[in-house]
Amino acid sequence: MSVISEDNVRGGSVFKDISADDDDWQPTEIESLCMYCYKNGTTRLLLTRIPFFKEIIVSSFSCDNCSWSNTEIQSAGRIQEQGVCYTLRVKTKQDLNREVVKADSATTRIPELDFEIPPFTQKGSLSTIEGLLDRAVAGLEQDQAVRRATNPEVAEKIDAFIQKLRKLKEMDDEFTLVIEDPSGNSFVENPDAPQKDEALTVSTFKRSLQQDMQLGIKTEDDLEEEEEEKPSNDLDAMRNEVLMFDTNCPECNAPASTNMKLVQIPHFKEVIIMATNCDSCGHRTNEVKSGGGTEELGTKITLHITDPSDMTRDVLKSETCAILIPELEFELGMAALGGKFTTLEGLLKDIKDLIVSKNPFICGDSSSTDRVQKLKEFGEKLEKIMAGEMDVHVILDDPAGNSYLQNVYAPDPDPEMTVEKYTRSTEQNEDLGLNDMKTEGYQEDD
Repeated sequence: MSVISEDNVRGGSVFKDISADDDDWQPTEIESLCMYCYKNGTTRLLLTRIPFFKEIIVSSFSCDNCSWSNTEIQSAGRIQEQGVCYTLRVKTKQDLNREVVKADSATTRIPELDFEIPPFTQKGSLSTIEGLLDRAVAGLEQDQAVRRATNPEVAEKIDAFIQKLRKLKEMDDEFTLVIEDPSGNSFVENPDAPQKDEALTVSTFKRSLQQDMQLGIKTEDDLEEEEEEKPSNDLDAMRNEVLMFDTNCPECNAPASTNMKLVQIPHFKEVIIMATNCDSCGHRTNEVKSGGGTEELGTKITLHITDPSDMTRDVLKSETCAILIPELEFELGMAALGGKFTTLEGLLKDIKDLIVSKNPFICGDSSSTDRVQKLKEFGEKLEKIMAGEMDVHVILDDPAGNSYLQNVYAPDPDPEMTVEKYTRSTEQNEDLGLNDMKTEGYQEDD
């Protein structure tokens, strides 16, 4: 299939929200070269928008001459600030039906079989876990006929491995699926939303220089320029100045500006607040980064909501903070909402938007009546909490100790709020990258 640039596609088509009930979809048809028979075939392009995955291009190629066909997806949105890693423990056959968005930059691994699909060896796909296994089997079987004739021993070993992959679908034993995507544009469904999925672990990571170069974000010249630049260490100047730098809108990708300011929060610490405002589409967002390092102890803040005025309390939620509402059996893991500086009401609204309003698996043919009803009831309960009609506790659990909830009685203790300091577990230190960090005596190992 011939190469088609995304800029040309954007110029003649419009992105639409994905919906199985929409009969007005008109794909763009382009005549392109078939790479099997070298005659002309037809490529159909459909531009869609999926929440959590931004904009994508669904393409389908078919050749009437040799009957070759192919489908794939490409991300039309921007590369995320951090990479993402999904680790799923597949226990039942129902887990094989989980929806998966796999970008072409993602690495897929099954540790039990020592099996890995390297990045950029497959095109992006919107499928299920079972579909990923079928695609891997089809890729291994592709040249088996030639191998059996030229190298029978290798072909026999590959046949044995294919049987192991097929056996995974029978679910005689549990296995682990890992999808690591440095672009941050892959996704694995949580069927238990809004509750926490005990079988699924989601973590973010900072890309390496090699990954940035693979994604085309940086070149060797860019790395040399970064080393030559010397950042300013004048904190007094930063406290009195609002820094501004150019960026792109995360919604429409139009040029926008981001403001950054170092702020001192009373009775807490310094934080960095970044706000982006897009003049093209009106999208506004803010993000909070801790101005200091990881605290020696983790912090657990519990607030008993007794009055609607509690919704006006200021909240600083760091990227490492989890949110729990025990009365609703609800837990939102770290990094789900990113860092935020808002009010308690604003935080609950963001949770509702994330789980109910922007959930891609409650519309179209991927939805189920039970799931839609469950999420609808959860959204109604959040509305009651914001209206002060439910007696609940909101817990901010931050192992890094960089989150904050306003004490309206300060400097006196708040009778409805408790702040606990605790020692982090080994697993929490591992999530924060502290177990392998050595700050003293590291030169002795040389």
